[in-house]
Amino acid sequence: MIRHLGRLLAVMLLAVLCLQVWFAGRIALMRFVAPQSTSFQRSEALRLLGEKHQVAWAQQWVDDAQLPATLKRAVIASEDDSFAEHGGVDWDALKGAWKKNEKAQARAEARGRTSAKVIGGSTITQQLAKNLFLSGERTLLRKSQELVLTLMLEGLLDKRRILEIYLNNVEWGEGLFGAQAAARHYFHVDAARLGAFEAARLAVMLPAPKRFERQPTSPYVMGRASIITGRMNSAQLP
Repeated sequence: MIRHLGRLLAVMLLAVLCLQVWFAGRIALMRFVAPQSTSFQRSEALRLLGEKHQVAWAQQWVDDAQLPATLKRAVIASEDDSFAEHGGVDWDALKGAWKKNEKAQARAEARGRTSAKVIGGSTITQQLAKNLFLSGERTLLRKSQELVLTLMLEGLLDKRRILEIYLNNVEWGEGLFGAQAAARHYFHVDAARLGAFEAARLAVMLPAPKRFERQPTSPYVMGRASIITGRMNSAQLP
């Protein structure tokens, strides 16, 4: 019995190791070849097909040189202001998000609610790791795999490539992915021509693109975009 359990454990460990090697190979290839799609994009395509029986999709890859510094700075200022410095995980941001979530949960329970809105502390690299390979479920196993993938991305790709892949694949609305598609959809210009305030508006939408898509000029978006515009000059590019 113990021998069988040992063999089973060895097989499981080998399977996990093979999976990590496969992930590492995929990431290493991304140094030279852009990913054709992400796990999140594929799940969205299946959802749209099931719910609407069609897949309205907009995405066009643009190289790093065509991604404006305004957008890079805006996204870094809004999503991950220590992107150029950390090794993939911003532990201080995670700790701060954890404390805020605990306080929010306590307030929700005091008001008779079962849960509160969760505040994330994920870096751009962590978001990319999740979108590229993982599902949206919140489990310890998935979060552990996200951490491993984050470290792989940081180890195998440079920061500029990570940001390039992120900006070309991140969601900016239902069926709307990447900076070029977002710039064309919201402002009718190519991504390379985005101004500072336009870039800031796009950056503000990233945490909840489907919600902000319905009101891209809401007072919150415009006000937050003004704040991000003021912070952009101090955002450090990789």
